[in-house]
Amino acid sequence: MAEAIVEVKNRLGLHLRAASALAQTAAKFASKILIGTGEDLVNAKSMTNLMMLGAAQGSKLKLRCEGPDAREALKAVQTLFDDRFGEE
Repeated sequence: MAEAIVEVKNRLGLHLRAASALAQTAAKFASKILIGTGEDLVNAKSMTNLMMLGAAQGSKLKLRCEGPDAREALKAVQTLFDDRFGEE
C-alpha cells in the first residue's frame, strides 16, 4: 500500500476534464486507487465518484493505492496533480 496527500492546484479544480484524466490514468493500473477527504475515499477509476468529491482549487486530498503496482500508480496520479492536469 502507498499513500500521499495531493493538492488540487489547477484553477478549475477537479472538473470534468481533470476527473476524466484522473480516471483514465487510474484505469491503467491493476491496483485499487482511492482518493478523497479524511476517511471518505472513493474509487479514482470512477468519474462519477470523482465529480462528487467537488474538489476545488486548494483542496487537499488523501490518495491511497493498494495492489501490485501501487507505487507506480501513486507516482502517476501525483504527477497529474503536480502538472495541474496539463491545464496551466
